[in-house]
Amino acid sequence: MTLPAIEELRDVARVVALPMATRFRGVTVREALLLHGPEGWTEFSPFVEYDDAEAAAWLAAAIDFGWNPQPAPVRTEIGVNATVPAVAAADVAAVLARFDGCRTAKVKVAERGQSLSDDLARVAAVRAVMGPEGRVRIDANGGWNLDEADRAIHALADLDLEYVEQPCATVDELAEVRYRTKHLGVPIAADESVRKATDPLAVARAGAADLIIVKAQPLGGVAHALQIVAAAGLPAVVSSALDTSIGLAMGAALAAALPELDYDCGLGTASLFTMDVAAPPLVPRGGVLPVGRVEPDAALLDAAAASPDRQAWWLARLQRCHAALVAHG
Repeated sequence: MTLPAIEELRDVARVVALPMATRFRGVTVREALLLHGPEGWTEFSPFVEYDDAEAAAWLAAAIDFGWNPQPAPVRTEIGVNATVPAVAAADVAAVLARFDGCRTAKVKVAERGQSLSDDLARVAAVRAVMGPEGRVRIDANGGWNLDEADRAIHALADLDLEYVEQPCATVDELAEVRYRTKHLGVPIAADESVRKATDPLAVARAGAADLIIVKAQPLGGVAHALQIVAAAGLPAVVSSALDTSIGLAMGAALAAALPELDYDCGLGTASLFTMDVAAPPLVPRGGVLPVGRVEPDAALLDAAAASPDRQAWWLARLQRCHAALVAHG
């Protein structure tokens, strides 16, 4: 990949801060750095706690999407799931109402400071709203140890789970929990074990998952993520990393280019923001997203502009990650 000069990136960078309707994975305001390249707008938004080595892959993805043509799509719209943060059961219906027409819901579980009974109540509330024909998947973000995952999956299986995403942190634990719960017929999906791993194919080799979750930014871009899916030989679900509508368009480009796509994708997360950079934002309508580039609204870019100190922080991070890509060659 030919890298644009850092001066070119800095000249087209816009840093935004988007407030969220509900706290999600500890985040109440989502920050992102947007870039305008020859192919269109793109996004660089690794979470603030990620180090530069990890964040550099996100920059590679942003540059690829903004400066290079993308793989040809094989579909024009993407079915998406609703995303339910670790809210109280009583708040579930209001969250789901933000996701127009979605018949699949992903529910966060294993939240720090909460219990299995909290998870059971939340997932049961989602099932009640979705009805028997709705699809309900859960995501633990690696928050359970092996015995906790075993116990939780057994407790939640009666709610007819589509799959359990990253119940444990390690590949070995995923393989063991998959073995322990196989009789329940609940598939195991790997997310962090693919996205954050130095060897994203280790999950497939270990037989640790039935499907993989892929995200365009942390995997270095659409083309590289497609290569990982092909090499893994497992069904894939494309998800977001709490992106703005610009980043969600990158995720939709990945989902659109997959030869097979059997699951709804986690690309409806702009519905969790109270404002976005695009008008209208890239949120599900009738349970689907269109595939295509997204242009930000100039007034919304100004309204969402981050504070001067946060802009400086992101521009410094951009420079460090660019230097890491240059050094890597």
